[in-house]
Amino acid sequence: MSDTDSYGFDTLQIHAGARPDPATGARQTPIYQTTAYVFRDAEHAAALFNLQEVGYIYSRLTNPTVAVLQERVATLEGGVGAVCCSSGHAAQIMALFPLMQPGCNIVVSTRLYGGTVTQFSQTIKRFGWSAKFVDFDDEAAVRAAIDDDTRALFCESIANPGGYITDLDAISAISDAAGLPLIVDNTSATPYLCRPIEHGATLVVHSTTKYLTGNGTVTGGAVVDSGKFDWAASGKFPSMSEPEPAYHGMKFAETFGPLAFTFHSIAVGLRDLGMTMNPQAAHYTLMGIETLSLRMERHVENASKIAEWLEKDRRVDYVTYAGLKSSPYYGRVEKICPKGAGGLFTFAVKGGYEACVKLVDSLEIFSHVANLGDTRSLIIHSASTTHRQLTVEQQEAAGAAPNVVRISIGIEDADDLIADLDQALTKATA
Repeated sequence: MSDTDSYGFDTLQIHAGARPDPATGARQTPIYQTTAYVFRDAEHAAALFNLQEVGYIYSRLTNPTVAVLQERVATLEGGVGAVCCSSGHAAQIMALFPLMQPGCNIVVSTRLYGGTVTQFSQTIKRFGWSAKFVDFDDEAAVRAAIDDDTRALFCESIANPGGYITDLDAISAISDAAGLPLIVDNTSATPYLCRPIEHGATLVVHSTTKYLTGNGTVTGGAVVDSGKFDWAASGKFPSMSEPEPAYHGMKFAETFGPLAFTFHSIAVGLRDLGMTMNPQAAHYTLMGIETLSLRMERHVENASKIAEWLEKDRRVDYVTYAGLKSSPYYGRVEKICPKGAGGLFTFAVKGGYEACVKLVDSLEIFSHVANLGDTRSLIIHSASTTHRQLTVEQQEAAGAAPNVVRISIGIEDADDLIADLDQALTKATA
């Protein structure tokens, strides 16, 4: 599509990046199930490997099906480019890889998915990197955590599991003042509800496994590049600003300008880390995105109705949904997520840990799975599963205390979901 700025979201989620197949005229993007691509001649091959020409070399780097998905996600997020990879966790490493060196750190929100907390608190230490966990509602603490070795700030737009909304404008002001990129995980919101780049984000990451695909069939991740960060300004990002030995001393920031991060992530990141998305996964995600706005509208509608019902129920201690007027984050919804607070939140069950376990086991429509963003309604007791590896203090900071369950509200009939929760709460708190 040309001039994508003139089209609305509902049009772009179907058409962005896609064109009829030039060989067959196929209207739906084909699955290009191939590992390699024939070069026109030796000169063409050399130009591709030297990054002098854009094209397809090997599917670890680029694939036509994946390329359509990359363009579509970048367009919906308002970025200049995107790189798709094998999972959301892979996307987080891909986002950090060009920025970090041994001894460097990132400042991250305490309100993160449990697996991300583990990745940042434990796994990245093996690369010589570290993370400082800070309450991102405490702007002074965020500023104080930044030092000479900090290379990025990281948060979630709508935090998993609690559905808390981050004040992206305030955090991006801090990152801008420090000359650092802000990385925002937009998985729970999707670009339909929130566009972090418009609030100052440098990079946006997704677990495309969740709402973007929306049907629980494939895993995937994406990193969207805003194209707005000057990687050469501070000298802190040599991978982007200094000569790259593997490409005869080429400087990515100088050569590719706004697309420097995107090209580096493909030419170096995917080349060497190999966290590649397969074309079939890209195909399923493309089909899912075609109905993203319709699904997100229903997710929000259902979540709002169910959260209001739960908040009034005597068997429930509290509900964390930001769309409730009682939420401390309610005021941020209109500013950060003007189309709604999403479909993900938690609630605390009277009776604690044991009551939560019994609730999960008593539900009939809700599926007990370690996923979110499905068309189906899902539930999990985070303290015994996704956040089990964390301390109680870390669980509580992340919004996953032992008396709390996380629910991802699907697009079923809301009254049926309420009836299912009602009968399960009766059994759990009897």
